Amino acid sequence: METVTTTAPAPTGRRSLPLSVAAVAAATFSVVTTEMLPVGLLTSLASGLRVSDGTAGLTVTVPGLVAALAALLLPVAVRRADRRAVLVGLMLLLGAANLLSALAPSFAVLLGARIVVGLSIGGVWAVAASLAVRLVRAESVGRATAVIFSGIAVASVLGVPAGTFLGELAGWRWAFGAVSVLGFAVAALLAVVLPPLPAEEPVRLGAFPELLRMPRLRIGLIAVALLVVGHFTAYTYVRPVLERVPDLGAGLVSGLLLAYGVAGIAGNFLGGSLAARDPRRALLMISAALGGVVLLMGPAGGSLAVTVVLLIAWGLAYGGVSVSSQNWVMAAAPQAREAASGLFAGVFNIAIAMGALAGGRVADGFGVTDVLWVGGGLAVLALGVVALAGRGME
Repeated sequence: METVTTTAPAPTGRRSLPLSVAAVAAATFSVVTTEMLPVGLLTSLASGLRVSDGTAGLTVTVPGLVAALAALLLPVAVRRADRRAVLVGLMLLLGAANLLSALAPSFAVLLGARIVVGLSIGGVWAVAASLAVRLVRAESVGRATAVIFSGIAVASVLGVPAGTFLGELAGWRWAFGAVSVLGFAVAALLAVVLPPLPAEEPVRLGAFPELLRMPRLRIGLIAVALLVVGHFTAYTYVRPVLERVPDLGAGLVSGLLLAYGVAGIAGNFLGGSLAARDPRRALLMISAALGGVVLLMGPAGGSLAVTVVLLIAWGLAYGGVSVSSQNWVMAAAPQAREAASGLFAGVFNIAIAMGALAGGRVADGFGVTDVLWVGGGLAVLALGVVALAGRGME
């Protein structure tokens, strides 16, 4: 694979180093908040633009699919560009797309803006996911990766609920306006605190099939696909599952989902700490925990106390999936980090869409609680894939 030996200077200052990592985490927080924001605004958005709820749901589905494609193609398109400039440009694009969303006179314009959002999401993930190793010293890479990926969980706990609250208070357009301001602010922060990040290895389209021929990387991608599809098959319908638990009112459901999100943040850092030392063991533990917890959620539905414990454990387990998988990918392809990250981000986003689709099919065809059996079963299958890979893959 063609490589460029020019690299960013090693981080030196104690103060600038954490800020650079935090700035990248702010970028991941921004794109995930933007991606999921319509979920909390769906009803008002549909009413305001005179479309059905199902049609309005395209504002979530379409960006996810575009992001999966962008994660693969954008690193190829910006082959030799400085990655600081790429990230700043993508965040400016995100801010502009959100501003257009806020001002959209029709649903067609809004959907066009959300396609641009998908480009930004995929591009940010392809670039940001592999940056920790370039921003910190070797002994701090695991922790820095966990911080960058914490943007996912924090967006779920704080970003999306805050956007939903603002939408309920002032209208859905103001919510998009707020994340537009956030995007521009993060772009400015990245421009100031990131060091120059010249392209390490220009990514070629041919790099992706080459990477897929690497057994260790292929195993990791299969495992993450199974885990993410399984999780979203079940979690998409977690609210109706919880609402069937005796003595669990609507107010308590919201509180439990918040506790799930907080547990996800903790799981991100716990998973990152373990994966930095042993990615295979981390994925084994996460797959076993996620499969066991989701499978137990169905039979435990008659007990409020057990359901609460299992839901928090679910958050802890899934919180470590993305950071542990990214560590596996980086260890499997150290010579092509950005191409591997793009492949990882593409698989991850496609898996989210497939999981939500599978959950809907299962819920409509068999019942809401049956999504737990399918989701848990896929996580157990991921456990088998990682376990059978054997220690020879390490």
